[in-house]
Amino acid sequence: MKRPGMQQPDPVAFIKANLPISPVPSIPEIRLHTAGPASGLWRLAGRREADPAPYWAYPWAGGAVLARYLLDRPEIVVGRRVLDLGAGSGLVAIAAAKAGAATVTAVDIDANAIAAIGLNAAINGVDIIARAADIIEDPPPEIDLLVVGDLFYDPTLALRVMAFLRRCQASGIEVLIGDPERAHLPRGELSRIATHIVADFGGGTGGAAPAGVFALFGNG
Repeated sequence: MKRPGMQQPDPVAFIKANLPISPVPSIPEIRLHTAGPASGLWRLAGRREADPAPYWAYPWAGGAVLARYLLDRPEIVVGRRVLDLGAGSGLVAIAAAKAGAATVTAVDIDANAIAAIGLNAAINGVDIIARAADIIEDPPPEIDLLVVGDLFYDPTLALRVMAFLRRCQASGIEVLIGDPERAHLPRGELSRIATHIVADFGGGTGGAAPAGVFALFGNG
């Protein structure tokens, strides 16, 4: 727990100083600031129950499989407006930009993630619009493709996310989901379109795991 009066570190300065840059396992085209055992991440993320967990600081299988999929199939994003929901480190957004998207927006509720996205975009030489916001109760955005990695780890969040994805699909937006089939992924509403072995911090070991790219039934 932080002591009263302790100053919150500047996120950009903290990430630069404590999260080294390294290639993403299985996605060597992209390099990210990634936390390690000596990063002291709690000093930035906080230890209070209300503080967002620093999911942005590690590679997760859902984002990694989407990034691999978009880089391997650039025709999916070329010339399109893409939004990465729950963007974390910006991995999927960066992949979309590298693959030729017309515009890429990355949205996350954690302001520290937004700082990391700005740094990671610069490392990879791409332009990304990064926003700290919760948009899943909002009307569908004006985009062509919505990409969602690793947002099905909590049952309440999973229901909210699926309601938003359905509204987006109904408005004509294509939706792609990346996930290693965590507990609250609504498998009965999805169609698997690809599988890759990718790094997964969420597995507890940081090792490799199979993860899928899924489309909502009715996409396309």
